[in-house]
Amino acid sequence: MLKVISTHVFLRQRLHPGLLDTFAKAGAQGVELFAARQHFDYIGRPHIREIADWFRDNSVEPFSMHAPMFPDLEMGRGGAPAVNVIHPEKSRRIDAMDEIKRALEVAEQIPFRYLIIHLGEREDGWNPRSLENSLTALEHLRAFANPLGVKLLVENIQNEVTQSRNLLEILNVGHFKDIGVCFDAGHAHLGDGVATVLAELRPQIRSTHLHDNKGDRDSHLWPGDGTIAWDETIKELKSAPQAPAAVLEIHYALEDTPESVAAKAQAAFEKFGL
Repeated sequence: MLKVISTHVFLRQRLHPGLLDTFAKAGAQGVELFAARQHFDYIGRPHIREIADWFRDNSVEPFSMHAPMFPDLEMGRGGAPAVNVIHPEKSRRIDAMDEIKRALEVAEQIPFRYLIIHLGEREDGWNPRSLENSLTALEHLRAFANPLGVKLLVENIQNEVTQSRNLLEILNVGHFKDIGVCFDAGHAHLGDGVATVLAELRPQIRSTHLHDNKGDRDSHLWPGDGTIAWDETIKELKSAPQAPAAVLEIHYALEDTPESVAAKAQAAFEKFGL
């Protein structure tokens, strides 16, 4: 499994080369960029060039990008609507897809492999309309992403739409053989259980979000600080047919410094036997 760290761990800071150096020191082989404009400004050309230059000068791969969840600089706290590609209102769906396409254009300078997409928000339920809107969104975004060399991965989040059986139906009905799954261990732990979700999605998993929790909330803890059975989880992931990357997606903590993040990341990869 490729060792990858999401910049989500530094979400409260502006991403800069010094923070990326932290990941290299931790032994990461790849980085997942978290597209939040106050953190990684995916429409700011000078910022994109700065990050692209770092990747060109280092052996660490720009492995993936997490699609934007909000279009503003405040993660929606100022009232901006969430980026929701299956929203009931057509204008909201169009705005959401346009925002994701703006993020995808980063691949022209930073050639990442995968874009991680959310289908809906937590309250979105499973019905014929959400199926239709999911199919439309994925078809549209796939057509935009493919010429850029980017493949789409759908994440299992905390809603009905991306429960395993529904996610598989979306991929099967749409004949999306080139769209895979980003398996989020923390979200699975809060839902049907890691072992169950992993077993159901295993053939489609091409990447992961690995973080822990205690079964009560989506706290994005370091592996081992919650109640996920990591030995069994990593064993199953290592034997998955698509050889998914191990992507640490950790929540920022006030006491964390770049040095402590590097040490904890290195310890997590060692825990996984990587």
